[in-house]
Amino acid sequence: NLVDLAFVLLLIFMIATPLINQEQTIPVNLPVESKRDQTRPDKNNRFVAISIDRQGRFYFDSSPVTFAELSSRLATFSSEPVDRQPVIRIRADLSLQWQQVVRVMDELTRYKLSKLQFDTQAGGNPVP
Repeated sequence: NLVDLAFVLLLIFMIATPLINQEQTIPVNLPVESKRDQTRPDKNNRFVAISIDRQGRFYFDSSPVTFAELSSRLATFSSEPVDRQPVIRIRADLSLQWQQVVRVMDELTRYKLSKLQFDTQAGGNPVP
């Protein structure tokens, strides 16, 4: 019975690990924040990641998209009630020209998406 349990757990980890690591395959060097206690996110929140790499390419979750495609995907969230809209996680590279982030922020404002979070590295030095 323990062997069966071990195989089931191994299978779960084998399936879950690629899903967890998908977002980290986008080469984004996040800004560093000071080390502090982290707050746990609300379990009812749905999260959507918008990543912008060093070259200014956009990713919606882990899929590369053009800015027009990103805008149309954000537009679909605007029709949802405010309490059901996802939290938009912006993952922008540290060396990026921030005009790209401003473009995304303008689109969020345009579609009245106000739940926002900037991803950072917790304490330490940025990766070159």
